[in-house]
Amino acid sequence: GKNILDWGCGPARVIRHMPSLTKNNSNIYGTDYNAKTIAWCTQHIPNIEFKHNLLDPPLSFDADFFDMIYGISIFTHLSEAMHYEWFGELMRILAPEGILLITLHGNVFKEQLSEYEKTQFDNGVLVVKSNTKEGHRTFGAFHPISFVKHMAGINEILEHIPGNIQHGRPQQDVWIIRKK
Repeated sequence: GKNILDWGCGPARVIRHMPSLTKNNSNIYGTDYNAKTIAWCTQHIPNIEFKHNLLDPPLSFDADFFDMIYGISIFTHLSEAMHYEWFGELMRILAPEGILLITLHGNVFKEQLSEYEKTQFDNGVLVVKSNTKEGHRTFGAFHPISFVKHMAGINEILEHIPGNIQHGRPQQDVWIIRKK
């Protein structure tokens, strides 16, 4: 009986499994800013409500609506200003005590940064490589722990699982945050 949102669901690689994982006992929603992807998902993925959103907030949901929101590698493609705008929007639609699960480029991704960028990162500054359109998969944001804690604000960080190297590839940090 929970309301769950996949924010930035893309072609439904994760969300398509949610109805069976929740034993069809929850309301599952997916949003993405790619209108073609949302149209395809709507036609091909049953038991899930898909909605198109813009690159900028807001989403078309009431305040305090979701019990859980997850976003896999979404903040990793946004500017610093959009981090704060979207985090605020996600907190708006997340119910009190609701859970936000996000994945981010943490310390293990520092090898992709220049020496100057590594210094910025080590000083707690969000590093953004913006040589392409915001929201595109090649637009990259790199997240120091102190930045994420600042963005979380008064909300409770339940867990931070640092990424590691698997099969020679860096894995994203997982952050689990409870809305206060």
